[in-house]
Amino acid sequence: MNWGNKLLLTFIVFAAGMGFLVYRSVTTNFELVEKDYYKQELRYQQKIDGMREANNLTAAVNLSQTENGIHLQFPDEMKAKSLTGEIWFYCAYNQKKDKKFNLQTGADASQSIRLQDVEPGSYTVKIIWKDGAKEYYSEKPLTVL
Repeated sequence: MNWGNKLLLTFIVFAAGMGFLVYRSVTTNFELVEKDYYKQELRYQQKIDGMREANNLTAAVNLSQTENGIHLQFPDEMKAKSLTGEIWFYCAYNQKKDKKFNLQTGADASQSIRLQDVEPGSYTVKIIWKDGAKEYYSEKPLTVL
């Protein structure tokens, strides 16, 4: 094999490699954190205020997984209050696993979510709730098995 054939073979391998890289870059799925990212960014001050209010409570929101489901327990001062809000299981690496639930607490300020409603994976659980007068916000990491 002379030098001309080696040079031609080098160019063909290079072109095939570049073609493969272009194909991979075009077919890669890039998911944004949220679809309405810019709207969420403008409302970030509300999130900061909610975290400050949640930090002023006597205890933090407790999130635990049992064999029956995922249990969410609010602090004692939230008992006997009418709480409204949302629980968002946010999966950073797969948007299809994201789940949102309405907050429906009992008199003991707790809520349970069935394990069948949430796929296994690593989540950031974002909890937004109101007790009528104040708005609270909390984030907790959770790995669902």
